[in-house]
Amino acid sequence: MRKLFLLLIVIAFQSCQSQSKENKPMDSKSKKTDAEWKAELTPEQYEVLRNKGTERAFTGEYWDHFEKGKYVCAACGNELFSSDTKFDSHCGWPSFDKAIKGSVVFKQDLSYGMVRTEVLCSKCDGHLGHIFDDGPKETTGQRYCMNSVSIKFIPEEK
Repeated sequence: MRKLFLLLIVIAFQSCQSQSKENKPMDSKSKKTDAEWKAELTPEQYEVLRNKGTERAFTGEYWDHFEKGKYVCAACGNELFSSDTKFDSHCGWPSFDKAIKGSVVFKQDLSYGMVRTEVLCSKCDGHLGHIFDDGPKETTGQRYCMNSVSIKFIPEEK
């Protein structure tokens, strides 16, 4: 009797697992190989987006850029930030106080003896930068400190 009970539990568990797999939405993550990324990205983009590098402060294209539009992932085109959320943090990198909902994911980063939160593109897992709690207090209090090379600007249509 006990063996039958355990067998029924195992069957029920497996049934639930296979059912949940079938009901999951299709994975929309980009599944490119390292070679494909190297072929598509510039060496600088590859170093930052795929190897989690960082560009030097005050050298990127967008650190002091304040036109109206949106910022997308340089690797996959995923919409990340609205220009309305960009602010001058005086840190030398593009800074935003809010990402477009669902556009980024966060991962703990323990590199270089620091504890930080890495910001990744939710579509391709490209490294964008880090998030800090020293942003404008009147909005979110957050500062998304991004690498210019990891994003592209799309101007607002007039």
